Amino acid sequence: MKIISNMIEVHLFREKEEGIEFLLLKRSAGELYPSIWQMVTGKIKEGEKAYETALREIYEETGQRPLRLWTVPNVNSFYSDDNDSIVLIPVFAAMLNAGAEIILSKEHCEYKWTDAGEARGMLPWEGQRKSLKIIEDYFMNQKHFFDLLEIKFRK
Repeated sequence: MKIISNMIEVHLFREKEEGIEFLLLKRSAGELYPSIWQMVTGKIKEGEKAYETALREIYEETGQRPLRLWTVPNVNSFYSDDNDSIVLIPVFAAMLNAGAEIILSKEHCEYKWTDAGEARGMLPWEGQRKSLKIIEDYFMNQKHFFDLLEIKFRK
């Protein structure tokens, strides 16, 4: 068995007067895991840094470029029987413009802006819910027992 890291996940959010809202995307019928709700995900291309993959996938899946991007102190993981490996997935949080117009790729058929509680109820895997809770605590509940590391990138 081997350990690999060839995927990313990005939790997109926007700031509103009443707090933050998370963007969830519904997988299209022809895709792997059809009809599940998820954050932006994607595979890291050869020579690409994980945060560059996050920026590329945000644009490909939503038509948006984030205002800001952070690493989240959580690594999601799963076992893949395809190649008998443990996959480690770096997690990011990205802020979009409050009025961002979402343009879906063919991978997704629907999107929804939702509060953190509803989003956690819609996400299928515990690791995704844990990442969302960390982001919520940081941005909404001001729990500064850790600081999210902001990644500086060209906009």
